Amino acid sequence: MKIACCLIALVCLAGCAGYGGRGLVPGQATVAEVEAAMGVPALRWQAVDGSLGLAYPRGPAGYHTYLAEFGPDGRLRSLVNVLEPGQFARIQPGQTQDEVLRLIGPPYPGWTEYFERRDELVWEWRYCDDWGEAARFAVLFDGRSGRVRSTQSQTERQALPFGMGDRRSWCSR
Repeated sequence: MKIACCLIALVCLAGCAGYGGRGLVPGQATVAEVEAAMGVPALRWQAVDGSLGLAYPRGPAGYHTYLAEFGPDGRLRSLVNVLEPGQFARIQPGQTQDEVLRLIGPPYPGWTEYFERRDELVWEWRYCDDWGEAARFAVLFDGRSGRVRSTQSQTERQALPFGMGDRRSWCSR
């Protein structure tokens, strides 16, 4: 029984170790090593220059999406959490859905909504804001062109109905 409990604890710890790619070294880690540590990516794309991108969203309840970028040689260039206000600022009106996906990864499908009267598609991500509070970031796309119209962000506390907003939900960065 002791051995079974130890094995279960070890498996659980090993699963947590790969959440953000801890131990993967840029310049050394390969695509296979990143996939072994972090699992199957939710999104994969090849750039014209031969570089590769992999997206690892850790939601819907999580606050992180990790993007792994590889050079044409198949070696890891960078592995970063892209659900950050600085990264959101790179999203500009006129960008395509593909460009947004390559900047911050895929949105949670359950939070994607189309508004017919506005002819607008909204994608949403959960993140941890600069003050450590749970927040939502949304990208609003023109329904016809599929290009960014605008973006918006608000804490989850601001979005709660009927005065429930005084219960802060804190998150870790």
